Amino acid sequence: MNPLTIVIGAFGSGKSEYAINLSKIYKDKYDKVVLVDLDVVNPYFRSRDVREEFEKVGITVIAPEGQFSHADLPMISPRIMGAIQNKEYAVILDVGGDPAGCRALGRFHDAILNRGYEMQLVINTKRPFTSNKKEILEMKWMLEYTSKLEVSELISNTNLMEFTDESIIKEGIEIVNEVSEETNLPFNHFLVLDKYDKLVPQIFIDKKKITLSYFLNKPWEKLLEKGI
Repeated sequence: MNPLTIVIGAFGSGKSEYAINLSKIYKDKYDKVVLVDLDVVNPYFRSRDVREEFEKVGITVIAPEGQFSHADLPMISPRIMGAIQNKEYAVILDVGGDPAGCRALGRFHDAILNRGYEMQLVINTKRPFTSNKKEILEMKWMLEYTSKLEVSELISNTNLMEFTDESIIKEGIEIVNEVSEETNLPFNHFLVLDKYDKLVPQIFIDKKKITLSYFLNKPWEKLLEKGI
């Protein structure tokens, strides 16, 4: 069966970047891939920003369009429901990591349960509210309680962008390991952006590194690219 994968995480965790990269990974495995932007929280990092680029390679991005590109969820709910219910598609849901984002996810609760799902929690221990085991457990509980769905896998994305090094990655993995041991949830992968990949070798035998391409520039980075 084609997967339904929910990618969730706190603000600044990098979950949208991961969701976008995961859709490209899925495209190598599955014929039909849909990436759904359910992030109604974060104004800067939205998977809808890659719509045109991805549709050129056959990945459908469901998100508000045109003048409604920053609109809330209700206007696109039927398309989202259709994607979730159609098992011919491999579907990735990019979900905002606070109660508002989880409530958006909750609108599709019954359809998600009927199809079956995985929910991956992306964690950056260098961001507020997920800096230690206690905070991560509280975040996990809040996300699960609000969405009425359960996290099935932990993914470490601890980084400080250009200041990332091996010690930062290792510290993040150690903290997420503590959460894994507490919850009995699998933790097999850590993430690193491609531009910093050489700084962070594969150093953990029991964790697989996933190297991410950088798609979601901040608004001020886009201005710098244009020379403004």
